[in-house]
Amino acid sequence: MSGDVLSQAEVESLLSAMASSAAAEAGTAAATASESAGSPSGSAGPAKPREKITPYDFKRPERVGKEQMRALQTLHEGFGRNFAAGLSAMLRSMVEVKLTSVDQLTYSEFVFSLENPTCFNLLKAEPLEGHLILDINPSILYPIIDRLLGGGREGTLLARRPLTEIELRIVARITNLFLEELKRAWQNVLELKLGVVRVESNPQLAQIVPPNEVVVVVSFEVALGEVRGMVNLCIPYNAIERIGGKLSSNSWIAYSRRSATTESVQQISQNLRGSLVPLTVRLAGTRITTGELIGLRVGDIITTEKDIHSPLLVLVGNIPKFRASPGAYKGHKAIRIEDVIANPADAIGE
Repeated sequence: MSGDVLSQAEVESLLSAMASSAAAEAGTAAATASESAGSPSGSAGPAKPREKITPYDFKRPERVGKEQMRALQTLHEGFGRNFAAGLSAMLRSMVEVKLTSVDQLTYSEFVFSLENPTCFNLLKAEPLEGHLILDINPSILYPIIDRLLGGGREGTLLARRPLTEIELRIVARITNLFLEELKRAWQNVLELKLGVVRVESNPQLAQIVPPNEVVVVVSFEVALGEVRGMVNLCIPYNAIERIGGKLSSNSWIAYSRRSATTESVQQISQNLRGSLVPLTVRLAGTRITTGELIGLRVGDIITTEKDIHSPLLVLVGNIPKFRASPGAYKGHKAIRIEDVIANPADAIGE
């Protein structure tokens, strides 16, 4: 062979040599199997257990642990529900946001999977190192812009162009809502200071990490009526490498089961103390026919089976809470609490 390039004849020669070698190995394996079948059962050796082989792709190393991936999935599932509620209020229309996947990819695979042009937001997330990426697919972005500008429910042709200056101002409202809900979702793990550094239309122009660097891609499907599109959040591994312990499922569970402190109880009690709740007193109950109801006039008396000495039922927010006796106080009708109902189910039928 001369040089580094093989000729066509050399390539065909190598292929034929590989084919003959594979055929020879297959023949040897068949002969060994036939000899084992023909030998007595007592002379056959023990069968070797087949080893389990796990494929490993060196181009896509899994550097983020399974516990961290589960924690990220749980974290962003709650985020998706809150973001959907905020976006629905902004658009005054029903919006569904569903977490579809949390995957590990290389940065080059993530970039080449995006459309061009797209809405590619470069984010800062202090104190995390580096930058994050928020990509909003044009298939859902332009219908949202159309709805914010007063468009109807009819479908429009999808624009294949970069965003204009006016559209960028409108998109900033959507990204700010996304960052606000993302900050709220991450506050259990880390207090983030999020902001948009710049917006690109060509995703290949923003190189935040080397092409082979591992990133975690959190993908959401956003549905606005019959229109659907993807929103992707790209988190480089070097950004969350130092907080891997905080993303473990154990710490996540420990946080959710944290006992209440005296300060938190006082704060909640103070907030609830000024709340207004409906309070009703049920004097008695009975059944009458529709004809009797229509025929009721002022001054008619409705008889019930309730004893005048039995306590009245007091409901707080339609939930039975107390039993009381009727009376008068300074010329006004009043009740006096006689008993506290521990289990509201016990008061059914009173």
